[in-house]
Amino acid sequence: MTTQPPPAHQTPEDEAEGRAIQDRLRGLVVLDEPGPPPGTGLVTGVDVAYDDEKDVVVAAAVVLDAETLETVDEATAVGTITFPYVPGLLAFREIPTVLEALESLTVDPGVVICDGYGLAHPRRFGLASHLGVLTGLPVIGVGKNPFTFSYEAPGPRRGDSSPLTDGDEVVGRALRTQENTNPIFVSVGHRIDLDNACAHTLRLARRFRQPESTRRADALCRQTLREATG
Repeated sequence: MTTQPPPAHQTPEDEAEGRAIQDRLRGLVVLDEPGPPPGTGLVTGVDVAYDDEKDVVVAAAVVLDAETLETVDEATAVGTITFPYVPGLLAFREIPTVLEALESLTVDPGVVICDGYGLAHPRRFGLASHLGVLTGLPVIGVGKNPFTFSYEAPGPRRGDSSPLTDGDEVVGRALRTQENTNPIFVSVGHRIDLDNACAHTLRLARRFRQPESTRRADALCRQTLREATG
């Protein structure tokens, strides 16, 4: 069986075209793969920082050894914002520069962890799903707030979790990564299931609330943005 190459990125001309692109690409999200086991291979955190006044967007990708959390590779990209701020369509502002950062890596990214959402998105196609479809990589979305969705507070211990829901539909999971801290919100992006996505996230968040992968990507993209904007 031949595998179709991932589709190319498209920048929409307006909101209506952006929603149409999301609708088309959403049908390509793969939800029936478990994904690589936690603690094996490589994991890559990606994050984005903006200077809206100067129309500058910076993306960073930081690759870690999944077992040791040692940094293996990192890359950044600086771009121009080409799509306006529209809730639900933020991926179109970020994807081109994120793709450029990922393409600049010298190793295969492995599992990608986004500071954002996958299925936990009003149109069930957040940044993690969008990036997964365009790259073919397994991608997890990890957000710092529940967006527009509901959840019961998980138990107080590290590893406790509860469903993140939209009515009766489960779109992700609230996950307690450290005791006495707020949970984070994990959702499937592409080519990984929710149990495995949470296991990866918990293993990467050994000392802090956020996974180490996206913590390092956040620091790198903020530093690069400061340098790019003077």
